[in-house]
Amino acid sequence: MLPRHHDPIVAIATPPGRAAVGIVRVSGRDLRPLIAALCPRPLAPRHASYGPFLDAKGAPIDHGLAIHFPAPQSYTGEDVLELQAHGGPVVLQLLLTRCLEAGAAVDASTGRATLPGLRLALPGEFTERAYLNDKLDLAQAEAVSDLIEASTEAAARSATRSLSGGFSAEIGALEEQLMRLRMLVEATLDFPEEDIDFLQQADANGQLAAISERLRRIEDTTRQGALLRDGITVVIAGQPNVGKSSLLNALAGAELAIVTPIAGTTRDKVSQTIQIEGVPVHVIDTAGLRDLADTGDAIERIGIDRSWREIEAADAVLFLHDVTRLGEPLYAADDAVIRQRLPRPLAEALRVLDVYNKSDLLPIDAPVSKGADSLCLSARTGAGLDALRQRLLQMAGWHEHPEGVYTARARHVQALMQTRQHVDASKATLRSTTPALDLLAEELRLAQRALGGIVGHSTPDELLGEIFSRFCIGK
Repeated sequence: MLPRHHDPIVAIATPPGRAAVGIVRVSGRDLRPLIAALCPRPLAPRHASYGPFLDAKGAPIDHGLAIHFPAPQSYTGEDVLELQAHGGPVVLQLLLTRCLEAGAAVDASTGRATLPGLRLALPGEFTERAYLNDKLDLAQAEAVSDLIEASTEAAARSATRSLSGGFSAEIGALEEQLMRLRMLVEATLDFPEEDIDFLQQADANGQLAAISERLRRIEDTTRQGALLRDGITVVIAGQPNVGKSSLLNALAGAELAIVTPIAGTTRDKVSQTIQIEGVPVHVIDTAGLRDLADTGDAIERIGIDRSWREIEAADAVLFLHDVTRLGEPLYAADDAVIRQRLPRPLAEALRVLDVYNKSDLLPIDAPVSKGADSLCLSARTGAGLDALRQRLLQMAGWHEHPEGVYTARARHVQALMQTRQHVDASKATLRSTTPALDLLAEELRLAQRALGGIVGHSTPDELLGEIFSRFCIGK
């Protein structure tokens, strides 16, 4: 632990603003002297006690509930004190200041401060201490933040499953399998006369195959969990007046973007997050794309340039076309120029979808020439929108998982990719005619290390600082 981890900490644990209730939270080694300074009588452990919160002269700052959670049966694993007062910002600031003042006050009988070193908590420091004191592993600690930030019901439920330890249990079971195989291989290294026959009798190949299959299942659920947490960014792109803003409004179910028949109406991006079956989809409407030489409007030129930057950063692009203009040579030529400039990685990954809009303006029996990787719709009437939503989920790689999904982050996906690389290298080594068992043991060790990083078994302090700095203060 760093020296700061031994300091007692205090923070307002509720959001800024006015509310019915606000909470000031304190965590430290022994909070009884602070409780004696703030409350008129001792607090029964884990019982809510109603009464005044006293200032330095013994006058009440406010009346509310005080709860003392003695260590180690607390959120952080240390003594925790929660003061639940009226939720006015002035009241909570007075309580926070009083805690700091009382902690620094010198006890006449001992000559020491009431709570030496008491300071304001850093973002996420309460949860960081829960992790450091083995109340949560790192994946569970991250799930706390994910639960608070969840933008959909599905994301909240997946974060709850991770916080309850479901994801950690999956990782732990895989770690156990890797450990058993490592012990087998390293025992063989210690007794070389047994060598390959020993591994064959112990079915090392079968064990490694089982590890690979379990890893595949975890990789699948983790990708789904990362998708629930982060969503997918989709850019609507195309020439002016093809209905980009109308499509955004239709998907969002609200008039977010101004729609007119005048080319260049959209000057800057307009974005909205929608959810499709619980998956957050960040939809961005951009300025109509055309040759910059064709416009003398400096603002529109800037908008077009920003549109291309959004396209470069997108997870997927809806390339929108006006279905009523498909036969026009100039329109087709301009579409071809746009298509040529679309990012190659997106096209190769099938993340560019051709969408033909304004189908409501066509005769009922009019054929629409379009490829398999496209669809036809009407942003005005809503026809075809459900098909578009399902196609967006397909492009994102989303599918329902029978056992439920755990919330996950990009670093979890990366750690599993590293684990996969070492497991595959282990399989290749074991398949060789004369396996180098020392290399096999090393690959298994590296696989286990990469996997352990997910729950914090091998996590550098720099990464911990990065993770917890993104939490809110007071959590």
